[in-house]
Amino acid sequence: EVQLQASGGGLVQAGGSLRLSCAVSGFTSAFDGYAIGWFRQAPGKEREGISCISSSDGLTYYADSVKGRFTLSSDNPKNTLYLQMNSLKPEDTAVYYCAADSQCVALAKERVAYRGQGTQVTVSS
Repeated sequence: EVQLQASGGGLVQAGGSLRLSCAVSGFTSAFDGYAIGWFRQAPGKEREGISCISSSDGLTYYADSVKGRFTLSSDNPKNTLYLQMNSLKPEDTAVYYCAADSQCVALAKERVAYRGQGTQVTVSS
C-alpha cells in the first residue's frame, strides 16, 4: 500500500523559510515511475499544483507563483521528498500536500492517485 506522509509545516514570518518533508512508502523503487510532488490549498481557494517531478522526463516543474523561491528534491534511498520554501509570503499560507499520480497535471485533482494528509503552512505579514 502506497502511503505519503507530509511534515514540516508551521508558522513563519514573511521572508522566512521552511522545509517540508514527505515520507513515501509502498513503492518498490524510485517512486515506481509515478509523477510526485506537492500541491496546496488555501481556505476558499482551489487546489494549486506547485511543484512536481515528472514521470515522463524526470524533470522538475514549478508553478509560476513559487518559481525561484521553492525547490523540490528527492532522496530516493530514503524515499523522501522535500520542498524547500524560501522568501515565504503571506499568500503562501495553505495546507500543503504531497501527492503522486501518473502525470504532474493530475496531482492537484480531487481524485489524485495518492495523497498525504497535508501539513499547514502559515506565513504572517
